[in-house]
Amino acid sequence: MPERERKNSEPGREESAADRRRRRAQFLRERTEAMELRERVQPRRAKVARLRQQMRMRTFRW
Repeated sequence: MPERERKNSEPGREESAADRRRRRAQFLRERTEAMELRERVQPRRAKVARLRQQMRMRTFRW
C-alpha cells in the first residue's frame, strides 16, 4: 500500500513516533467528544449502538 503524503510534511520525511502518537491522541479525543455529543443528541440510537457493541464483545471468541 503506498504511503499517503501529508500536507504539512516534506517529501521523503519520516514522521516521528511522537508525531504519530500526538496525532492519534488528538484523533481519539475528537472521536470520544463526537460519541458523547451523539449520545446527547440521539440518546436512543446511541443506547442501541452501545448494546450492539456489548453483544459483539460478549460473542467475540479469543
